[in-house]
Amino acid sequence: MLALHLLQSSLVYVNTQLIQAVLRDPGRGLSPLFWTHINPYGRFYLDMDTRLDLTAA
Repeated sequence: MLALHLLQSSLVYVNTQLIQAVLRDPGRGLSPLFWTHINPYGRFYLDMDTRLDLTAA
Protein backbone atom coordinates (compact mmCIF):
# COMPACT_ATOMS: atom_id res chain seq x y z
CA MET A 1 0.00 0.00 0.00
CA LEU A 2 2.78 2.42 0.84
CA ALA A 3 4.58 1.61 -2.42
CA LEU A 4 1.43 2.47 -4.40
CA HIS A 5 1.09 5.74 -2.49
CA LEU A 6 4.71 6.59 -3.32
CA LEU A 7 4.11 5.72 -6.99
CA GLN A 8 1.02 7.94 -7.08
CA SER A 9 2.85 10.85 -5.48
CA SER A 10 5.74 10.49 -7.92
CA LEU A 11 3.35 10.42 -10.87
CA VAL A 12 1.64 13.60 -9.68
CA TYR A 13 5.03 15.31 -9.42
CA VAL A 14 6.13 14.26 -12.92
CA ASN A 15 2.76 15.28 -14.39
CA THR A 16 3.05 18.69 -12.72
CA GLN A 17 6.51 19.20 -14.20
CA LEU A 18 5.35 18.14 -17.68
CA ILE A 19 2.30 20.42 -17.56
CA GLN A 20 4.41 23.37 -16.45
CA ALA A 21 6.80 22.73 -19.35
CA VAL A 22 3.89 22.69 -21.82
CA LEU A 23 2.29 25.83 -20.41
CA ARG A 24 5.54 27.80 -20.79
CA ASP A 25 5.26 27.46 -24.58
CA PRO A 26 2.25 29.42 -25.90
CA GLY A 27 2.25 27.44 -29.15
CA ARG A 28 1.43 24.15 -27.46
CA GLY A 29 -1.74 22.86 -25.88
CA LEU A 30 -2.87 20.14 -23.53
CA SER A 31 -4.93 17.11 -24.34
CA PRO A 32 -7.61 15.87 -21.94
CA LEU A 33 -6.25 12.37 -22.52
CA PHE A 34 -3.09 12.93 -20.51
CA TRP A 35 -2.41 9.35 -19.49
CA THR A 36 -0.57 7.83 -22.44
CA HIS A 37 2.78 7.92 -20.61
CA ILE A 38 1.39 5.71 -17.80
CA ASN A 39 1.68 1.92 -17.87
CA PRO A 40 -0.42 0.64 -14.94
CA TYR A 41 0.06 -3.01 -15.93
CA GLY A 42 3.03 -5.06 -16.97
CA ARG A 43 6.70 -4.42 -16.50
CA PHE A 44 8.35 -1.13 -15.78
CA TYR A 45 11.79 -0.63 -17.27
CA LEU A 46 13.73 1.95 -15.30
CA ASP A 47 16.87 3.47 -16.72
CA MET A 48 18.54 4.93 -13.66
CA ASP A 49 21.38 6.36 -15.75
CA THR A 50 19.20 8.95 -17.52
CA ARG A 51 16.85 11.65 -16.32
CA LEU A 52 13.73 13.22 -17.79
CA ASP A 53 14.56 16.38 -19.70
CA LEU A 54 11.97 18.68 -18.17
CA THR A 55 13.67 21.83 -19.45
CA ALA A 56 13.30 21.06 -23.16
CA ALA A 57 10.11 22.39 -24.64
